[in-house]
Amino acid sequence: MTVRTHKLKKIIDIVVRYLVPVFLTVLLVGYMFHKVNFGEMMAIISQGVDYWWILAAMILSVFSHIVRALRWRLQLRSLGATVPFMALCCSIFGCYAMNLVLPRLGEFWRCTYISRRGRISFSTVLGSMVADRLMDSLTVLFLLLLTLVVANSAIISFMDRYPIGRDMLSLLYSPVFWGALILTVIAVIMILRHYGSTGPVRRLKGFGSDLWKGFWAVSKMKGRGLFLFYSLCIWGCYFIQLYVAFFAFDFTARLCAESSLGYGLVPCLVAFVLSSIGMAIPSNGGLGPWNLAIMFGLSLYGVTEAQGTAFSMLQWSGQTVMLILLGVFTMIYIFIDDKKRNRALSVS
Repeated sequence: MTVRTHKLKKIIDIVVRYLVPVFLTVLLVGYMFHKVNFGEMMAIISQGVDYWWILAAMILSVFSHIVRALRWRLQLRSLGATVPFMALCCSIFGCYAMNLVLPRLGEFWRCTYISRRGRISFSTVLGSMVADRLMDSLTVLFLLLLTLVVANSAIISFMDRYPIGRDMLSLLYSPVFWGALILTVIAVIMILRHYGSTGPVRRLKGFGSDLWKGFWAVSKMKGRGLFLFYSLCIWGCYFIQLYVAFFAFDFTARLCAESSLGYGLVPCLVAFVLSSIGMAIPSNGGLGPWNLAIMFGLSLYGVTEAQGTAFSMLQWSGQTVMLILLGVFTMIYIFIDDKKRNRALSVS
């Protein structure tokens, strides 16, 4: 590889990793506020909001991070690694705080910090995190299927109402779409088989291998039942913190009061699943795709765009403030912890 090619590759990597997420964030936020009357949204936020519910949602979010640390400790122990629990908690706190600055930066820092703190190989820590994320992806897929069942009528009516929805429905019933999908799968298999020695294909196969190893490690480790229980608790906390925030606004609290909608559980589940999928789009702390997904979900139940934006922005802001506070706590903990360990090493 020439120096010029190496520099070009480095520039492309920086653009894809850092600039594209920032661009997506700005684009989606701009689109969101272009569709919404900003004055109406601010009037909704400034009048009639019960901020105690937002505070309760912020506190609940901390428990989800703590349980995630418990689940990660279980994984690391199955790999023969022992790390102080507080260090694991702070690695989760710091991970999400750093993702506010640059998407996916937190995951890299989280693995690096635990690798150094626990004196574990970086690849071991990374493999455990792959399994962690894979479990999250499977959970979102399950919740999506559940939502399509329990909220089928609302989703169908929304799709019938909007052109993009009708297009999506017609696409799912189109033989051309399924034919193209099958041909794409066949083409991918052929490329992997005949061009397996090339750099890009090797990297793709390596990524798939890491995913499989992470999944296999979880399926064979001791305490699988506890791992599943922790996973249920994590996503239960995520759901409950969003459901609690529903009571902060009159228009979402009304959804919870209507027994025909399952006391708000179904509308909240729809918004929750769509926002979880939106988080897969790289952006700073989910800003933009998460908000639009929440707006889309609430609109299925008659919530206006201004109301949906007000709800999503206030809930997102509350969670962001909590992440910043946890990030500050993490920095203080690491500073004190490093001083204690250095002092212990000097005495010994």
